Amino acid sequence: MGALKPWHIILVVVVLVLLFGAKRLPDAARSLGRSMRIMKAETKGLMEDGKEADKGDLAGKAEANAARTPLSGEVQAPAAPVADPVQRVNER
Repeated sequence: MGALKPWHIILVVVVLVLLFGAKRLPDAARSLGRSMRIMKAETKGLMEDGKEADKGDLAGKAEANAARTPLSGEVQAPAAPVADPVQRVNER
């Protein structure tokens, strides 16, 4: 049912020749080829940028972990709350 037969290809070629004319078909094919090359180059560039960003993220995390200073021996108690929420509700 979905098989591409030789007469399908011939029909497509005839329709293209009728629509664009025999003189414009080589230019259209050339333009399509350029567009495909540009798209391929851009997607390849995006893939490389993604890989470099992943490597940069890992290096940045390693540097951040190395730059941390160890905690000192002094530990401060947390500050007392300003008002206990339960008391505040009961006061109203």
